[in-house]
Amino acid sequence: MLSTARQWARTVRWYLRELTGEAEYDRYCDRHRRHHPHAPVPSRREYEVLRTHHRENHPQSRCC
Repeated sequence: MLSTARQWARTVRWYLRELTGEAEYDRYCDRHRRHHPHAPVPSRREYEVLRTHHRENHPQSRCC
């Protein structure tokens, strides 16, 4: 019973991290460390600024 509750809690946690974008930052940090091992990893705030600038400079077509 306890392992079922833990699995359920892990699944909910994973889903919420994916939904909120928190996991995206973790994946970015992993990729940054692999490709730029000597460069410091940007903070969460710096990452959000970089992501916002990228979205503004590279708009994607949307229906609305």
